[in-house]
Amino acid sequence: KMDDDDDIPQLSSHTLAALQEFYLEQQQREGMKTSQGFNQYSIGSIEEDWQLSQFWYSDETASCLAKDAVQAAGKGGRIACISAPSVYQKLKEQDGEDFSVCILEYDRRFSVYGEEFIFYDYNHPLDLPENLLPHSFDIVIADPPYLSEECLQKTAETIKYLTKGKILLCTGAVMEEQAAKYLGVKMCKFIPKHSRNLANEFRCYVNYASGLD
Repeated sequence: KMDDDDDIPQLSSHTLAALQEFYLEQQQREGMKTSQGFNQYSIGSIEEDWQLSQFWYSDETASCLAKDAVQAAGKGGRIACISAPSVYQKLKEQDGEDFSVCILEYDRRFSVYGEEFIFYDYNHPLDLPENLLPHSFDIVIADPPYLSEECLQKTAETIKYLTKGKILLCTGAVMEEQAAKYLGVKMCKFIPKHSRNLANEFRCYVNYASGLD
């Protein structure tokens, strides 16, 4: 008789260690939340959901992108974040500053942000609430969830509808040609980093004079 254990897939020790580390980190974060009184906008409040192809930026990257967006938007500016929650959260930390921001996101967990949250599915790029007027944002920051031409092309429709002109796009280096084609944006020198390493090289693209270059 065969050994029953043969059918059970074994996790490699490497995977197991990575998993344990991940759970440990999660437990520590949970612990931190309760002990620190915990900032509701901090990225730890909502964990990455890889099934939704979510990858948060490192703290430093999110801060750089937020800072650039605020400068680009100008005094009293309006900023839209499409599928870029970690930048949105950095912008919210600068509360009381002279700009407003909203987040367009597929993940309904972000509805905790109330009125600023707009449910967004890139498959329906112009299916937006009536109060989101065309060309009503000084800058749109977008990080399409998938590295595919279709996803970029559809997200681009939303970006062009919302922006008065300025665009900050974050996507893979492989999308350089499509980014130029659909949005007229050029790659910056700034290299965005994620809190976990991604397999694909990631870059930022803009169509305005940016501090990221």
